[in-house]
Amino acid sequence: MAVSANFDPEQAVIEAIREGDRHAFEEFLRRHGRWVKGVIFGVLGDPDRVEDVTQQVWLTVWSRIGELRAVERWRPWLYRLARNAAIDAGRAVSRNRAVAQPMPDDPPAKVTAKTPADQLIGQEQEKLMLTAIRSLPTLYREPFVLRHLEGWSYREIGELLEMPVDTVETRLVRARRLLREMLQGKV
Repeated sequence: MAVSANFDPEQAVIEAIREGDRHAFEEFLRRHGRWVKGVIFGVLGDPDRVEDVTQQVWLTVWSRIGELRAVERWRPWLYRLARNAAIDAGRAVSRNRAVAQPMPDDPPAKVTAKTPADQLIGQEQEKLMLTAIRSLPTLYREPFVLRHLEGWSYREIGELLEMPVDTVETRLVRARRLLREMLQGKV
């Protein structure tokens, strides 16, 4: 029997999760955890809160997987859970604080440098870039994170955000332009 080109191997994993298979759930979480964090960061723009919201999302997935009607639509379903949890978390912060949350002093350095000076420059550039990405309006930050941090295609982003590919492209162009303006002379 030939496998359809549209067959998604995740469907079998989701069916196993629906039957209460914790190992299948752990595998699903391992495969898609980074992506879910990216979605949450894209909405919140706050790396300090991503882990807490991510845990909430995975608890929701476990408890509500039976509500997923069309198993082949798992990706949009998971995206909406993550996005809505991030929006709710952002609203909770807005209600509890009138001022913006301070920037973290030490974002994790991912740039490996040969000298301490190079390493310091790399860390400072990363901090500037993270600050700039965080300051993008959600409208631009979401597609930017999905494209440039998660590697999604314009088509995939459009399907997930329920917008035409042209709109995705426009928002990405605007996000890049805003980032260039923010980083002009700083990097």
